[in-house]
Amino acid sequence: MDSALVSLVIFVAAYALFVALPKQRSVVACAGAVALVLSGGLSWREAVAEKIHWNVIALFFGTLVLAELFMLSRMPAVLAEWFVDRTRTVRGAMLAVCLLASVLSAFVENVAVVLLVAPVALSLAEKLKISPVRLLICIAVCTNLQGTATLIGDPPSMILAGYMKMTFNDFFVYHGKLGIFFAIQVGMVASLAVVAWLLRRHREAIAMIPVEHTRSLVPSGLLIALVLGLSTTSVFDPEFRWLAGTMTLTLAVGGLLWYRLGPRWTTTRELLKTLDWDTTFFLMGVFVLVGGLSDAGWLDRLAAIIAQTVGRNLLWAYVMIIAVAVVVSAFVDNVPFLLAMIPVAQKVADQAGAPVPLLLFGLLIGSCLGGNITPIGASANIITVGLLKKRGYLVGFGEFMRVGVPFTIAAVAAASVFVWRLWAP
Repeated sequence: MDSALVSLVIFVAAYALFVALPKQRSVVACAGAVALVLSGGLSWREAVAEKIHWNVIALFFGTLVLAELFMLSRMPAVLAEWFVDRTRTVRGAMLAVCLLASVLSAFVENVAVVLLVAPVALSLAEKLKISPVRLLICIAVCTNLQGTATLIGDPPSMILAGYMKMTFNDFFVYHGKLGIFFAIQVGMVASLAVVAWLLRRHREAIAMIPVEHTRSLVPSGLLIALVLGLSTTSVFDPEFRWLAGTMTLTLAVGGLLWYRLGPRWTTTRELLKTLDWDTTFFLMGVFVLVGGLSDAGWLDRLAAIIAQTVGRNLLWAYVMIIAVAVVVSAFVDNVPFLLAMIPVAQKVADQAGAPVPLLLFGLLIGSCLGGNITPIGASANIITVGLLKKRGYLVGFGEFMRVGVPFTIAAVAAASVFVWRLWAP
């Protein structure tokens, strides 16, 4: 068996195991990367030094640390209750909580946002004697949407930024045009209309709820420093090779030292245990697997097939990539899919003579928002269903999809049309 076929077999086997063994995805990814090296598909130096995008890994891990400190400071809970207390109806309070979750998820990892906002939502539902199911599902899908909007919102955004050498500011304005951030906001407006319709029955007046108190403003300051710092990295590192990750890790280490010497709301060891180590190692392994697949020429072949199918019809290529991304991401993890499809979309754009951002932004929208369709499509969805199950609410596919499907259709359609109008030649 030649090395190209070995690379394909290892990749397909790993992908199948991602679906079959979702709790072991990091082990599978790293084992697949090791198998690829041992088979001769890549050398150790190529795998570690060239295929793993260490700037993205450092950016992701550092953001996890800062998000955890932010959560422990209770600032998100304070913000959530502040919004809730200033609304007049139950539906207004629900929409305010969803909106806050959306804003936070643009800067904090989605699962962390769900864990931060869910207690407020559950308390609200308990006080008002209503089911929390639909509210928590709405919170989950809102976080998944806004996580796409910025460089630090979610791993897929970081991965795309690394591939396209995008800076934090490029998500807002890219090559003189409005960036993906504004496409997501257009999608958010459309999907919030859907959320408002789904919660239309809750028009009761609302009473004040107890107000949380923040423990410290230092974590909030560190997140603000991160955003400001990332907005200037392009000046010193236009190729997105090292500065963003280095700066994020530096702030994270500073935050850990402050936590160790200062508040220590939990032990430092417990804080580190709560971090998403699984996704960190998962990303490393998948970077290697996709790198081996690309070097073997399989992505070139896939791009040629798609290009031949769509011909010179750019609209068809755009719609096809988004549709495939939405359907696939509804059932499997979007990180390996996105990593595999980015080079494919790039090659299709080159062959069709299309602007690369058009297809890559469409791919990102489909990959990230497709996960909102089912309860297993995104980690935030899985966490939300688990929280509800602990409180005696069993959420099946049908109940989740009654929220996820209309929300996703509205968000994807609006965001995709926005991108097409800006970037189509």
